This record gives sequence, C-alpha cells and structure tokens, in this order.
Amino acid sequence: MATELTELTSRALAEISASADVARLEEVRVHWLGKKGVLTEQLKSLGALPASERPAAGAKINEAKVAVQAALEARRATLDEAEIARKLSAGRVDVTLDGRGEQAGGLHPVTRARLRIERLFRDVGFEVAEGPEIEDDFHNFTALNIPANHPARAMHDTFYLEHEVNGERQLLRTHTSPVQIRALTAARERLPLAVIAPGRVYRLDSDATHTPMFHQVEGLLVDDGVSFANLKSILHGFMEAYFEKDLAMRLRPSYFPFTEPSAEVDITCVECGGSGCRLCKHTGWIEVLGCGMVHPNVLAACGVDSERYTAYAFGMGIDRLAMLRYGVNDLRLFFESDLRFLRQFRGGGS
Repeated sequence: MATELTELTSRALAEISASADVARLEEVRVHWLGKKGVLTEQLKSLGALPASERPAAGAKINEAKVAVQAALEARRATLDEAEIARKLSAGRVDVTLDGRGEQAGGLHPVTRARLRIERLFRDVGFEVAEGPEIEDDFHNFTALNIPANHPARAMHDTFYLEHEVNGERQLLRTHTSPVQIRALTAARERLPLAVIAPGRVYRLDSDATHTPMFHQVEGLLVDDGVSFANLKSILHGFMEAYFEKDLAMRLRPSYFPFTEPSAEVDITCVECGGSGCRLCKHTGWIEVLGCGMVHPNVLAACGVDSERYTAYAFGMGIDRLAMLRYGVNDLRLFFESDLRFLRQFRGGGS
C-alpha cells in the first residue's frame, strides 16, 4: 500500500504542476481530494486492513493529502499572481481619469438608537459614564449584592477569562452596572449623582432576540429623598420621547439582587397601539426594561450612607429599543453587516 500511495502522490503533484489555469487546477483538486477523490477513497479502504495496520496506513494517507493540499495552494497562488501580472500588463492606467468617488456612509441603527438615548437623558441632567468591558468579580457581582451562588456567576451564563488580577477572576461584563458602581464610588463625597452607562455587554445566549454580545444602557440617580415616583416619572417621559408618541406604562413587581423594590416596565405596544398583534403576543403590552430602588447593600459597598441617601436604577437593551423603533424583527440583522439592510438607516434623524 505504501508503494501505491507514493505513486499516487507523485501523479497528483505532477498534475498540479502541469495545471495551466485555475479551472484546471480545481478539476485536479476534485479528482484527488474531493468527496470521491482518489486519496479520499484510500481512507475509505482502511476498513479492509487488519486493525493493527490501520493507524500507520491512515497516517500515511493523511500525510499524502497534506502534501497534495499544500501543492494545490502554492500552485493557486502562483496562478493568481500570474493573472494579476497579465491584467496589469494588458492595459495602461490613465492616472488623469476622474476618481470613482466614495459613497457616503451612515450610522449603524444601534449607534443611532444609543445616541438618541444619550441625548434624551442628557436633556434632563444625566451624565454619560463609561467603564472597562473586562471586569472583576467585585464590580460585576459582589458590589451589586449578587451572592456567590447566584446563577449569573455560573460558567454557562458568563464569559470568564483564564487569568486573574490581584487574585480576582476576570470576566467580560454581563451588564453595565459595574460602571455605576465605579461612578458612585468616585462621587460618594460629592453627591448627588445622575449618570447613564451605555456600552457592550456579554452573555452566553444566542437566538433571534439575543446575541452573545449586545448593547445595554443603565441609569443611576442618587440624592436626598429620591422615590419610586421619581423613577416612574423619568422612565415614562423617556419612553414617550424616544418613541415620539403617547404611551401608557405599567410596572410589574419583579426581583433583582441590586434593587428593592424592583419592577419590570411595560409600555403600550408601539406596533398596534395596544389593540394586540404578533409583536406584543396579543396582550397590548411590551416589556422594555427593569428598574428599582437601589438596595442599601449596594450603596454601602460604594461607601454611601444609605440612611441619608436613596437612589433608583434602571437598565434597558439598546438593541431591543432599536428593534422596536425601526421595526426590525430579528436581532441578528444588526450584526450581519448586510449593506442592503444597513442602507435603510442612512440620513434623517435618529
């Protein structure tokens, strides 16, 4: 078998070397390495050999396939270079011709949504804060009152990095709440504080409405006498300004480790106006964000006196708000870089 394999390899290399163009080279590739190629069939014939001989024979066949593949790639590169040289020598470039110009680009729809959100919150006194996307366990979990046994800390929900810094595990942040922690810690001696934190976050999830990387914006306001009524008012005003229409809003009790009490926020379906459709699953409502009053443990972790100050926080997905505003039904469209889709968002306002 070894002698036959050597002969086959030599024939294949000779045919590759003799290929005068890419089309002929592709025919040679299929003949030798295709699904029914000569060397592929050699692998299929291993079953006829005694078990003790199969490993060595299989290794020899693979070596032959690697050699043939390398020769194919080298010959393809040579042919491509020759074709480029032929085209360059076939005609003269007229450098005096007018340029073809450049098409105007446009902002990505998620960027448009983020900028709109930032502008609306800046208009009511919030600052925009940023922070690292690689976070430590303290800022991403511990300071947010998320205990060690919380599901968010599990490997199947969070991207952990292999190395540690100062004995702490490093991870890709699962929300932009760590930015709030850093901003509050830095400003604890000069409160009040009102910030939003937009940015990329990462979770192990992927389907029509989730991707492993997505965009989130969280908000935090700390001051004397802050109440749930203040939170409801700011969110209702934001939603109506963002969607540019009158909307009803309702709060449903929920649970988040870092807020107490906590709520999910629903608004009138922006598609059907509350009459019922596929988007809202015929309920008339769509969920848009989570919110609540900041838990005293979170304030304490940042060195803030929870007996004096109260705070509210909220978080929402920028990608989801972009989907709702622009009528996109599959989140993955935002990340496929299909210009036919992205060109629809050029020009106009956000």
